[in-house]
Amino acid sequence: MKLLFLGTGTSTGVPQIGCNCKVCSSNNLKDKRLRASVLISNGATKLLIDCGPDLRQQLITNQVISLSAILITHDHYDHVSGLDDVRPLGEAQLYAEKRVLDVIRRNMPYCFSENKYPGVPTIHLHQIDENKFHIENIEIQPIRIMHAKLPILGFRIGHLAYLTDVKTISDVAIEQLHNLDILVLNALRISKHISHLSLSEAMVIAKKIGAKKTYFTHISHDMGLHSEVNNSLPNGFFLGYDGLEI
Repeated sequence: MKLLFLGTGTSTGVPQIGCNCKVCSSNNLKDKRLRASVLISNGATKLLIDCGPDLRQQLITNQVISLSAILITHDHYDHVSGLDDVRPLGEAQLYAEKRVLDVIRRNMPYCFSENKYPGVPTIHLHQIDENKFHIENIEIQPIRIMHAKLPILGFRIGHLAYLTDVKTISDVAIEQLHNLDILVLNALRISKHISHLSLSEAMVIAKKIGAKKTYFTHISHDMGLHSEVNNSLPNGFFLGYDGLEI
């Protein structure tokens, strides 16, 4: 199984519009962050988790020409607004909670009306909850996490888990995440935030989960330079970056 980071940035991306800080001005490609998304591949099966406003650029850059399914963590704009860009890939199979599916139907009515306009995306919606489900040969365990007061989903796929936009996580969810090889977890910045984990908070949760390796994502320009922050992390902990494949 392979995981490709299509984007590791927060909702504003990095560089942030109008900012000339040392991170936004950096020439290091690891400091250029599109909105957070990953592609998980297992043989011919390709799962996209979240599809933000940079999806078209991400698919072209990484030469992604087919998808088996799209998993959506929650309905915030930076995680769903690229859905229209899946049109060239054929019919899309999308999996999300009922509340998220309702938002997608409301925001993209042209895809779900009886008389569709020619050329609109064909998106098949599949409702999921906290129970396991399968896509082709892959078992997926949704993980309940909290984005401030908003309940959202992360996903465990084998010995890999992807959790973004976490602020708090229950002991039950942590139990579901034991025995991981790879954990991907959000870490927005050094200082605390109302709805995202800071780096120190993310480290605490990652240590409770105890994955062999942890990669941080959904990173803002306030985190600091990749080279400096990544080199300061303990063994087994890494800042993710766009284009990283593990």
